[in-house]
Amino acid sequence: MTSSPRLDLRTAQTLVMTPQLQQAIKLLQLSNQDLCDFVTSEIENNPFLESGEGGDFAADTMVPFKQEGSAPLGAASSGDDDKKTEGEARDENTFDTYDQQGPGGGAYDPSAPHRDWAENVAEAPSLRNHLLSQIHMDFPDPAECMMAAAMVELLDDAGYLPADLDVIRAQLGVTPAFFESIITRLQRLDPLGIFARSLKECLTIQLREKNRLDPAMATLLDHLDLLAKRERAALMRLCGVDGEDLSDMMTEIRALMPKPALAFTADVAPPITPDVLLTPIAGGGWHVELNNDTLPRVLVNEPFYEKIIGGARVPVDKAYFSEKWQQANWLVKALHQRATTILKVASEIVKQQDKFFIYGVQHLKPLILRDIADVIEMHESTVSRVTQNKYIATPRGLFELKYFFTGSLPTTGGVEGVSTLAVRERIKALIDAEETTAILSDDRLMELLRAEGIDIARRTVAKYRESLHIPTSAQRRREKRDV
Repeated sequence: MTSSPRLDLRTAQTLVMTPQLQQAIKLLQLSNQDLCDFVTSEIENNPFLESGEGGDFAADTMVPFKQEGSAPLGAASSGDDDKKTEGEARDENTFDTYDQQGPGGGAYDPSAPHRDWAENVAEAPSLRNHLLSQIHMDFPDPAECMMAAAMVELLDDAGYLPADLDVIRAQLGVTPAFFESIITRLQRLDPLGIFARSLKECLTIQLREKNRLDPAMATLLDHLDLLAKRERAALMRLCGVDGEDLSDMMTEIRALMPKPALAFTADVAPPITPDVLLTPIAGGGWHVELNNDTLPRVLVNEPFYEKIIGGARVPVDKAYFSEKWQQANWLVKALHQRATTILKVASEIVKQQDKFFIYGVQHLKPLILRDIADVIEMHESTVSRVTQNKYIATPRGLFELKYFFTGSLPTTGGVEGVSTLAVRERIKALIDAEETTAILSDDRLMELLRAEGIDIARRTVAKYRESLHIPTSAQRRREKRDV
């Protein structure tokens, strides 16, 4: 058998991601703030793009959901809207908002005044400035002042120094004794407990200042692990005190500040700016709209392009200007498509989770990406990209769009599944309402949830309780007994 060269011709279909498609996917994932930075860069590099201060690249940035009937109506479609009558189009942009009279006062009242999301931005003094002002007064020596100021930059969010400072001391080139003396002086600054290297040291500083650091209290601080577990018998034996004295000591420790920096903000992070705004409509329903204040406005300068391309004589120049012109037009179309897609996804999320916005987290429905993708006729990956780094401001607070996608637990009696977030909230509510003499075990919580129709296992109850940072029933019993 001999082999010889042969030429074959075959055809095949492959999916090729063009650079423009890749860029469109990237734009979809960006938040409004990141998008503004990207558009600013494009305007600087493209002579045919300019910022439209008064314009807008998207004509439809708001979808109203009005209550016009007793039954939910379909979502607005995107393909044949131009062929429908005005009345039909209006009907398809509506859905019922259910009964607004919720149980136990938990329902949202659209007529009640609600605070703007920006009002939630807290203002607090800077811890760094507060400490530096004291350091400049208490450390007159320039070298010591510089060293003390450097230590401020090492503090974590709680106000603690790293436990191991040997590397820092070596870099500063000072002796261990001198370095320790600087830390001791720093620990006298306000707030008390600042510059500690552990919880024990933080509490020790505060108790010493109050002249309450006796041997019994020092022993108690040496066994904070037993204190967290409420092991009263072991603590009384170790500290050599009776039950009444131990209770007094525990009360004193509770009054201390384990994280002294929490009253300050070292460097205030910029507040999260919502990409989508949800506002109630009088009479029932919601307005879903893009936050136009943070959206970039881009215009294509067509007269300038015609003037430039008409005067170009060199083919290379014409090719360059034509490419920039195409890029400019593509960017405007991509921004419009991005806005439309985000609005579609956010509007469908609001429709699916309508009861959450009225009644609260216990009415959050199980929801997955496919549920939204099937309705708006887009791929799940598109919905996933839209919900990344996007926030919606609602009367109930500021939420990431991904917050509304949760798993579900089965229910009994033929009722639809219940959201895992709603189950967590229910567990927290049951524990918050428990009596001191009737602490709920995980088994009892499981029984109560099953009585409400939620099919849940005891280990799942324990997992959700731990995720909420709620201690065990035995520890809660000791805590409530000591209160």
